[in-house]
Amino acid sequence: MTTATLDPLQPQAPGGLRAGAMLALLAHGGLIAALVWGLNWRAQAPETVSAELWAVLPQQAAPKLEEAPAPVPAPEPRQAPPPVKAEPAPPDPQIAIERERRKEREKKEREAIEARDAKKAQDERAVREAKEAKEKKAAEALLARQREANLERMMGQIGASGPPSARGSAAQDAAPSRGYAGRLIAHIKPNIVFTESVAGNPAAEVEVRAAPSGTIVARRLVKTSGSKEWDEAVLRAIDRTGTLPKDIDGRVPSLILVAFRPQE
Repeated sequence: MTTATLDPLQPQAPGGLRAGAMLALLAHGGLIAALVWGLNWRAQAPETVSAELWAVLPQQAAPKLEEAPAPVPAPEPRQAPPPVKAEPAPPDPQIAIERERRKEREKKEREAIEARDAKKAQDERAVREAKEAKEKKAAEALLARQREANLERMMGQIGASGPPSARGSAAQDAAPSRGYAGRLIAHIKPNIVFTESVAGNPAAEVEVRAAPSGTIVARRLVKTSGSKEWDEAVLRAIDRTGTLPKDIDGRVPSLILVAFRPQE
């Protein structure tokens, strides 16, 4: 069997060309027909289909129209919350330390004041006790002088020559001389310290007792001048004098009454 081979490069017969052209035309015609049919299908309006529905269930009445609810009041404006108090800050330890130091200083100052007051009271008590001791010593010395004077008077009465009615204490009468009173006043008056004024010139009469040595052992206001200040000034002056001067016979009267006036 012999097979014929077609060479594409070789020219074909005229009948084969007509068959290919027919096929191409048919293919293009079918394509055009399909496009036209598609456009017509999209341009046609769709048909309307109607249907009736028949109720098969009993109908119920519609619900009664309810009244419109009352309008809801607008909410009240909310009040601002109260301010929150800030919690106090914790105490500063340095402040506590300073407070303790201040308390300690105040305590020391109080103790110092109390110690000073106690020392002052102790000093005043010591001064008072010393003054009392001095006054006591002076009183004891005065008593000793009085005992000595009494002893000397008793010794002088031994062998006395005066009558039983005599009031003297010496072995024989020995009255002071006429000018002894003036000498005694001149001896005591410089020790009088008196700066006040006294109406008139009143006299303060003082009885003075002395030992044979002249030591004053006692003095007593016999008659006041009417001025307490002048009377006390005279008594203090006698205490300052201490001893009486001797008389012209060399003796000291054991008892003498003297009047002191501010203007003598």
